Amino acid sequence: MQRPLEKIRVLDFTRVLAGPYCTMLLADMGAEVIKIEKPGHGDDTRHFGPFQNEESGYFVYLNRGKKSMALDLKNPHAIEAIKELVKQSDVVVENFRPGVMKKLGLDYESLKECNPGIIYASISGFGQYGPYSQRPAYDLVAQAMGGMTSITGHPENPPTRSGASLGDMSAALYAAYGIMAALFHRERTGEGQLIDVAMVDSIFALLESNVMRYTVDKIVPERIGSRHPISSPFDIFQAKDGFVVIAVANDSLFNKLAAVMQQPELAEDPRFNTDPLRTKNETELKAIIENWLNSYSVEEAVKLVSEAGVPCSPILTIEDICEDEHTNAREMLIEVEHPVAGPIKIPGNPVKLSHTPAVIKEASPSLGEHTEAILKDVLKWDTARLQALEGQKV
Repeated sequence: MQRPLEKIRVLDFTRVLAGPYCTMLLADMGAEVIKIEKPGHGDDTRHFGPFQNEESGYFVYLNRGKKSMALDLKNPHAIEAIKELVKQSDVVVENFRPGVMKKLGLDYESLKECNPGIIYASISGFGQYGPYSQRPAYDLVAQAMGGMTSITGHPENPPTRSGASLGDMSAALYAAYGIMAALFHRERTGEGQLIDVAMVDSIFALLESNVMRYTVDKIVPERIGSRHPISSPFDIFQAKDGFVVIAVANDSLFNKLAAVMQQPELAEDPRFNTDPLRTKNETELKAIIENWLNSYSVEEAVKLVSEAGVPCSPILTIEDICEDEHTNAREMLIEVEHPVAGPIKIPGNPVKLSHTPAVIKEASPSLGEHTEAILKDVLKWDTARLQALEGQKV
């Protein structure tokens, strides 16, 4: 079955999380992704746990479906090989600190001389320009500098990062989105371009109404736990044997919740009959709801409230979601066969295309597994030249 990015070749200079997740998404959709790695060491995540048969599950997941070339980027012969590959490629993706690729002679301005149609995506902490562009960043920094940490957690506790690396993952998604848009533009015009994605920008773009609350009302949003700043009841509630999420964002849903609680009078109560009033009196309303939930288990409460048409759920652990029947039905946990790790389960692709779906068949490559094949088959370098490069530890 054909996939949407077949015949698109991507040169992937990325490592760790943001860049590899971006290029993984491209590989899922059929792109040929050639991962350029440091000889002898490779991507740092090859050495990150958890391990299965001494193979990194972290690396297997983020680098599925890719090819690996081991090249010493400090060697001019390696740079020569890369520039020849650029002539036959569509996309370059890198996530070094700004300036590193320029020192190597592999920045956008240099590579577009080899291929004017090349699409070049740079992912970094703070972007390619701006007063903070040279600062190093990890996800924790991106969440803090992007504004997310200040609104995450409970008011009585210190700020906290989200449980997943949203700085990395959001930047990866925006970069993949930018690459798709640039490919479409090039299809119409033949013109390549540079894509600059910053982790901090990506976090800021996820803040949605929190930004507007400041720009419009001059309110500085603060930590409010799991509840919603402008809707109620929209929170985590204590049931008899655990916690239940109930999310009500309009009067119609609140009427349904009041009915299933067998307290329809709540919908007419002057403290609760509009969303702003419910939010203002959220503490009183939460106590009423939890008093009702005290008679029900999590399973019973979720069944009652969901069947009434009100968004409601248990709080699933990672084990719960991995074993859940819906996860299986949606193919969101799939098994791939790795030559060293053996069969290993990894997350699937959440984008479900009806005619050209993502196909995940191949696990991650071993370090440098495809170096010789790419140099011989793509660049047509002969055996003598390859042996000379190997002797020079290129």
